[in-house]
Amino acid sequence: MGWLGGIDRAVGRLVEAGRWLVLPVTLILFLQWPLRDFVQWGSREANDLGQWLFALYVSLAMTFATRERAHLAVDAIAHDYPVRVRSAIGRWGGFASVVPWTLFMIWTVGPTVLRSVLALEKFPETYNPGYFVIKLAALLLAVLALCQALIDVVKRDR
Repeated sequence: MGWLGGIDRAVGRLVEAGRWLVLPVTLILFLQWPLRDFVQWGSREANDLGQWLFALYVSLAMTFATRERAHLAVDAIAHDYPVRVRSAIGRWGGFASVVPWTLFMIWTVGPTVLRSVLALEKFPETYNPGYFVIKLAALLLAVLALCQALIDVVKRDR
């Protein structure tokens, strides 16, 4: 499992590091109101920064939830199935449903993300930098979901 094990470790480290993004997102959301009402400066900038941090956080959090098996799952039928059958359904069902979506997302969003990153696209209303990060986070979500689906279908212990 050489190269896939390396991808598994890299994805694991990335999502573990990404959990700390919740702190600046929370701080920025907390500061928006005082910035707008008392300081009367910086609330729009804080909002823009909060948007791209939140986009990154969500793209990483979705993968973290998948790795931890923390997603909601319908178990009305399969709860009486043997563990091996449930495991196979989980692995191959996830693979069959996630991989086509991720490939479609990468194929359709990829060129838009590339143009946005190359232009260092700004927020349309404020012209603050960083809007390209939101688009990049959408692509990151698809790539991480694809990697995790491949990891899950190969790993037998999960």
